[in-house]
Amino acid sequence: MVFSSLVFLLRFLPITILLYMIAPNIKIKNIVLIVASLFFYAWGEPVWVILLIYSSLIDYVCGGLAGKHKNTKKGRIFMAVSLVLNLGLLAFFKYGDFFIDTVNSLLNVRIPNTGVSLPIGISFYTMQTISYTIDAYRGKVKVQKSFMNFLLFVSMFPQLVAGPIVRYEDIEIELADRKTTWQDIYEGILRFVRGLAKKVLIANYAGSLAVTYLDGNLSNQSAPYLWFGLLCFTFQIYFDFSGYSDMAIGLGRLFGFHFPENFNHPYISQSVTEFWRRWHMTLGSFFRDYVYIPLGGNRRYQYRNILIVWMLTGLWHGASWNFVLWGLYFAVILVMEKTFLLKALQEVPKALRIAYSFFIVMFGFNFFYFVDFSRNLEALRVMFGFGGLAFTFSDILQLVINYMPFVAICVICAIPTKDFIVKQISKRNPPSWLTTAGAAVFVGALLILCMAGIVSNSYNPFIYFRF
Repeated sequence: MVFSSLVFLLRFLPITILLYMIAPNIKIKNIVLIVASLFFYAWGEPVWVILLIYSSLIDYVCGGLAGKHKNTKKGRIFMAVSLVLNLGLLAFFKYGDFFIDTVNSLLNVRIPNTGVSLPIGISFYTMQTISYTIDAYRGKVKVQKSFMNFLLFVSMFPQLVAGPIVRYEDIEIELADRKTTWQDIYEGILRFVRGLAKKVLIANYAGSLAVTYLDGNLSNQSAPYLWFGLLCFTFQIYFDFSGYSDMAIGLGRLFGFHFPENFNHPYISQSVTEFWRRWHMTLGSFFRDYVYIPLGGNRRYQYRNILIVWMLTGLWHGASWNFVLWGLYFAVILVMEKTFLLKALQEVPKALRIAYSFFIVMFGFNFFYFVDFSRNLEALRVMFGFGGLAFTFSDILQLVINYMPFVAICVICAIPTKDFIVKQISKRNPPSWLTTAGAAVFVGALLILCMAGIVSNSYNPFIYFRF
């Protein structure tokens, strides 16, 4: 499904861009994007496109009324209606079976599951729609009077299924008035191809290695192989998700939209606190502005607020107890950093601070990878030498010889290498035509490699695709 969706996206993009470019005015351009977005979503989810439109209609009405009666009791009622309906739909589709399974386990009963599939991207577009209603109630944004413009905001295909989470205020003006410049086209193509390369050339291979060493019979593995598999998954999830975000931001530029950044080289963070300011930034800002601060933020019950936010963050990523544990794990680490660790880290060399942050994050992804709790425990036992096969120095040497070049590529692409190269080139002040031509050749070569990778590799998952 995901492999064919990526191929479908690449096939239907040219005709969408062509129709968009020849559309005579902004109203027709918006209609082109709406039709293309609904068609793209319906191709993957032919039934649940109705749910997407219904969710848009809920917040178009509730947000409009909440904005009309902003900061009043009546406005709060409309905002509450939006929250109940949207979060109710999300709870039913995403957490219904999780709740039933938990009740069955605790009470030893056999309540049947709902049997419904999870609509693609429901977590993303639900957050977008309720953020509009809350911001309209607060008077932070103007009420959108055109349902078509609001539907475009919710359904826009570049970022619909896997983010970044675009708030209404981010593109409020551009929904009604925007222009696509040659600079937008140039930078949009560069960004899209860069994201595609992250996904196809790095994330897919890292994911195949993770599957090799983390799936199957863990007792037949030794600790170094499991740690290496977890390292590969850590690279996979970053290049997969940041790659999709880059593609979405690049496509947005082609259509005149400026979506918010979602990643800022998180693996160079010097603390876990800094990591979560750099990773999935649109999700972090959503929970900060709509959950953490309303609960009291840093002013009161700070540790309680952190615990609540991270339990919700864990559940947002998946309807399973391992995601709750993942969230609690980071809540504990963040509280420890706020209490004493951040101060202690200041006395440590920068390289060790980065290594500390990376290890804590990588170890946390163990809870992310193994959905089954018993398998999670088995993996931890093997990783720390309490199970599995005994390992020798030759095991580590073999991993280094076989995969060091790929790991080096991952590290180079995860740090601000591009910024360094651009800075060095700008110092030499080459002719603009030369840098443009060089970028075109580089992008063309990357695109050819990506096409070859898509055709030759059937392993092509998007980790965040069904959130």
